[in-house]
This record gives sequence, structure tokens and C-alpha cells, in this order.
Amino acid sequence: TISAVIGIGDLDSARFLLACGFIGTRVFRSGGAGGAGGGPRIQYQHKLRVDYVDPDARHLVPTALPEQLADSLAPDDHAVTGLVTLADGPAFEITRFERDDPASLQSGEAAAGIAFSGSLLAAITFLLGISFTSDRFPDDVRLVLIGATFSTMLSLIVYASASGELARIRANSFGRIMKWGNVLSEYGGVLPFLISLPVIFAGVSHSRWMTMVLALVVSVSIAGYEWSEFSIAHRFRNTGPGATLMVLTALSPLFGAAAVTTGSVSWPWALLLIVTLAVRTWLYLVRRGPEGGIAKRRGQWQIRA
Repeated sequence: TISAVIGIGDLDSARFLLACGFIGTRVFRSGGAGGAGGGPRIQYQHKLRVDYVDPDARHLVPTALPEQLADSLAPDDHAVTGLVTLADGPAFEITRFERDDPASLQSGEAAAGIAFSGSLLAAITFLLGISFTSDRFPDDVRLVLIGATFSTMLSLIVYASASGELARIRANSFGRIMKWGNVLSEYGGVLPFLISLPVIFAGVSHSRWMTMVLALVVSVSIAGYEWSEFSIAHRFRNTGPGATLMVLTALSPLFGAAAVTTGSVSWPWALLLIVTLAVRTWLYLVRRGPEGGIAKRRGQWQIRA
């Protein structure tokens, strides 16, 4: 972490540090020659993690009262987060941060991933079993479902290994493990499963317009999800090729349903879908960093909604 120590009276430097994401964590009572005019000094630390603050536990301490400032910063969960100007002069804003238990949060996230992948695997396996008992399912859809089953099983194994990382291994790789699980379940399980539904419906339905309406609804829904803050893609930096792959993914239900409805060869659709999702998986796992996109678009602290 980055730290700086400046005098209480050096308000310009304090205002600059606070604007850059620093918080004042402690007061050194013996100032010596440090800061403007000597006297007590404040240690500022740069925050890397986004934390929540208690909106009802904030107060102001005038800069002319260093003893009161030291008492306010005595608890570990209190820090200087702002500098305001009052009628009597400048004052520090003292804020109390909520203390989360990272181990409990990570354990809950791993359990949620296991439950989600398990439910998704059950749905895909059920649909795959039906496909082998019916002659109305295109072979390329069966291939897509087999790939989705394999990828979802891998994500389930990865999520389970995250629990082992928390309980025994402790190699500080939980974030990387969850990134692999999230990407595999999203682009290897969720999207292939959803995209194959209109294509399956096209193979068993006798209504072309209903098939295309369903495919259009699924495509619009996938596009809205992909560009929303809830998608896995939102957590990574997207460039031109990434946006192109997102468009191809959203249009896949329309391409597949149209190919089956018109009696055309649907293998090109399945091949394009598999290649698109495989490239997106490689892109997010290998070419992108950790899932930090959301945190970079927020402030260093915020009030819990």
C-alpha cells in the first residue's frame, strides 16, 4: 500500500491526498519538523479495496483540535475521508467503515457458485437426455449440449476447489479460481443452454413465425444481459473484438433458429457458436486480468444501499 505522513496544518496536501483515494488512519502526536510548522502529523494510506461506510457514524473534527482528532481515530474502523470548511475554519470528516469478514464472504460466494453450477448441470443434462431419445433434435444441438455439460462440470469442479483453497490450501488464489469458475459456467454452460432453446423449438415446432419470435426474444434478452452490469463480461475490459464477439453471441439464437426453420444446414451455426464462446472464454481467462471492472468504476468507499 502507499502511505504518506503530513502535518495536520498542511491542508492543501491533505485535500490532494483525500481526492486521490487516500484516507487518514492515525495521528502521530510528536510531530517534530514534519508538516507545515511541525506538530502532530496524520498518516494517510491509499485504499485499494472498496468498502462500505456507516452514514450515521460520521462527524467533523476541527483541524485546530489535534487531541480530539487522535481520539476520533483511535478505533481501527474510523478514518479521515474528507476535508470541509466551516464558519470557524477547516475540519476533518471522520467516517466509520463497516468491517466485513472476508472468509465468510468468500465461503458464501463459493457455495453459491457450487449451487448454481449444480442446478445448471441438472438442467443441461436433462435436456441432453431428452435429445438422445428424440429424432427431432438436430445433431449439432446435441453437440452444443454435450460441450455445455462438459464445461459446466468443469466449473463445478473449479468452484469446489475454491472451497478447498479456503479451508486447507490457502494459496491466496481464491479470486483467480472464482474467475475460472464464473467464466466457464457463463460461456460454457449458461449461454449455450439458452441459445440452444430456440433452435430446439425450431426443430419440433410447425410455426415459423412463432419460432422466429422466440429466437428474437432470446437474442434481445441475451444482448440486454450481456451489456448489463450483471454479466461476467461487464467485469472485464472490453475492446472492439470483445464487443464483436458479444454481438455474435446475441445473434446466435436467430441464426440457429433461421437455419433449422428454413431447412438449411445448421452445422455452420453450431461451429460459429462454439468458436465464438471458446474465443471469449480464452479472452477472459488468458488475456484479461482479475474481475475488477466493477470496482474500478466506483469510489473507494460508498454507503450500502
